[in-house]
Amino acid sequence: MQNTDNTTPPALDDILTLAKQVWAALVDGNASADRALLSADFLGVYPTGFANRDDNVGQFADAPTMARYELSETKLRVLTPDIVLLTYRADYQRPEAESWEAMLISSLWERRLDVWVNSFSQDTPLEVQ
Repeated sequence: MQNTDNTTPPALDDILTLAKQVWAALVDGNASADRALLSADFLGVYPTGFANRDDNVGQFADAPTMARYELSETKLRVLTPDIVLLTYRADYQRPEAESWEAMLISSLWERRLDVWVNSFSQDTPLEVQ
């Protein structure tokens, strides 16, 4: 990240870059990259239920979970200089799938010990027309 001042909140592009690293890990099947971006106390709220960091990283056990993705409608809400909420739309295609799916995502990022980590994420599936 470009911003090293701990009293100034990050820019949207800085946090969006981190979110894209999470998505790249899904495409690459890189569980260790995903784990590094999630806090130890990570909580995911998904259509399938609640997930902690181990549950989330466990989805990489067999293979990548995404083939491609596009993120749009990005917004950043600054709660404190060290806590921000990133919201966006994710359009994605799973491996071996022909159709695209979409969801709205709320992702809480926290600066802990000068490192930004994703501590919470909620995914809301959308009907794709």
